Amino acid sequence: MTTKTKRRPLTLAPGASCGCGVQESEHDGRKAVAVDPDAKDRNVKRLRRIEGQVRGIQKMVDEDRYCADIMTQISAVQEALRSVGRELMRNHLKHCATTAIRSGEGEAEAMYDELVELMYKHNR
Repeated sequence: MTTKTKRRPLTLAPGASCGCGVQESEHDGRKAVAVDPDAKDRNVKRLRRIEGQVRGIQKMVDEDRYCADIMTQISAVQEALRSVGRELMRNHLKHCATTAIRSGEGEAEAMYDELVELMYKHNR
């Protein structure tokens, strides 16, 4: 029998900087170094579709629809979310991680740790 250990979420104290050197403010949270506007637009559209799919699943459950049909829709939502996650990971690697790794040893080490943690969480 194996036991899973809970990992702490990647959070910073207000005013601290993450691996990519981006400051976290008390009200706004961390911001990306750069965001590809086309990728952002694609992700927002995907997330809106996902939101509609989830509402559809809720309606299916409420209407006592066939379990296998509901589970098929849940799988579709999960894949759509994975797609958004892949796009975000690509942006993070292209911009935030690259900036951090080029910034120096301290920022690079923090980014390596963050990337390992993200990969661990993303591949579950």
